[in-house]
Amino acid sequence: MNPAHTLGQLRQSVFSAERLQARSVKDEMRENLMGKLQRNETIFPGIVGYDDSVAPQIVNAILSRHNFILLGLRGQAKSRILRALTSLLDPQMPYVAGCEIHDNPYAPICRRCRELIAQHGEDTPIAYLSPGERYVEKLATPDVTIADLIGDIDPIKAARGGHELASELTVHYGLLPRANRGIFAVNELPDLAGKIQVGLFNIMQEGDVQIKGYPIRLPLDVALVFSANPEDYTARGKIITPLKDRIGSEIRTHYPATVEEGIAITQQEAWTARDHRRLNIPRFVRETIEQIAFCARDDKRIDKRSGVSQRLPISCLENVISNAERRALRHHEENITPRMGDLYAAMPAITGKLELEYEGELKGADHVVRDLIRAAIAKIFDRYFEGQDMSRIVQWFDLGGEVSIPDSAPATEVWQRLSDIQGLQEKLGALGVKHKDGPEAQVSAAEFILEGLHAHQRIGRNEERVFTAGEKGPKRVGPESPREEIPAYKRRSFN
Repeated sequence: MNPAHTLGQLRQSVFSAERLQARSVKDEMRENLMGKLQRNETIFPGIVGYDDSVAPQIVNAILSRHNFILLGLRGQAKSRILRALTSLLDPQMPYVAGCEIHDNPYAPICRRCRELIAQHGEDTPIAYLSPGERYVEKLATPDVTIADLIGDIDPIKAARGGHELASELTVHYGLLPRANRGIFAVNELPDLAGKIQVGLFNIMQEGDVQIKGYPIRLPLDVALVFSANPEDYTARGKIITPLKDRIGSEIRTHYPATVEEGIAITQQEAWTARDHRRLNIPRFVRETIEQIAFCARDDKRIDKRSGVSQRLPISCLENVISNAERRALRHHEENITPRMGDLYAAMPAITGKLELEYEGELKGADHVVRDLIRAAIAKIFDRYFEGQDMSRIVQWFDLGGEVSIPDSAPATEVWQRLSDIQGLQEKLGALGVKHKDGPEAQVSAAEFILEGLHAHQRIGRNEERVFTAGEKGPKRVGPESPREEIPAYKRRSFN
């Protein structure tokens, strides 16, 4: 059905006067959300790990017609959730064509539209907004002014039109009026100066704004949503108490609860589609990358108040793939298969995402990240090999064996070296690698095993990535003894 293009045609369409006048934005979101719930549809596609925690709280807030705020550390999908709210808006929303604040054709609130309808009547032109066009987002910064949010009197507009400054026709509307009949989102709300936050009071409680002291009332129809970092309450700024009181629901976000959830998010967000080559990312590599973030969130040398963003494993995976891609291009390998050595090459994707405490600053970011990688490898290694006898591999090194695995060496060359290690090949099956698999997969799995033994101090490794016997030598030969859990940062580093 073709949409109506005039006010007269609109009255005969599905957008009746009764429907548009009686239905606010929050009613519209509530109605569409109820339909999704009844049809058992996914409310927020692409948001992983919030189905039983954050999502139900957001649903309750929308069903309650609340303005709400998402509180969470960086990298917890707050902005993505706010932008996903547009899926709860109608596919089309009619308004008076040319109106800056998207006036309702049946109940215009700005003087221009009232005069236009009075002049043209049923022939008043109508335009339509898509859901994306009804979403307005502002990143809060200390230099934001009331004029930016609410609006100001424009003397140039007054001079060109011959209007008095007190006339509504001289108003230059801010972002909030331009979000009329839509969603207005403010990211990092505490960064707004307190006197600017006060400017939001009227729109949240009475549903109107006033501009520049002139008696211009705009009864806006807006759904207000916010995001903030909890620590910003006492760091860069603070949400003033009266404004917090007017926010209907305060919803806390969180990081992935499990490595599997983290893997799903990273797999969804990371750029892994590389050109014309087959990419094989072993499961244990994905798990280790994700475990780095989990270890970082528990490490005392890293600032908990700042958090460890989910962007860390995303960027790390992309860098790991790129290092493996560089190696494959150099040696004309068809398969791109990341190894554990690629994790250390991806350290630049990790160090910039960690805020270190005093102890961490003393050690240095590189040292902390190497410890995190080793701790993550040890954790994932235990998933696959907890209780398994690795004595034959350890004995090979204790009897004087050593092997070099440069991250830039081709897989065929490295596998020739690794195949000499007694007991190593038979352990690859636990990682899902078979004898028929190519050397790239075999090298990746074998190196993971060696790195796991190194992380548990069973064998040694130097900076040139040469694996040798551990410090304790022959005393470690034989069945494994129970291992005492040692924090990663206390373990001796061979790097």
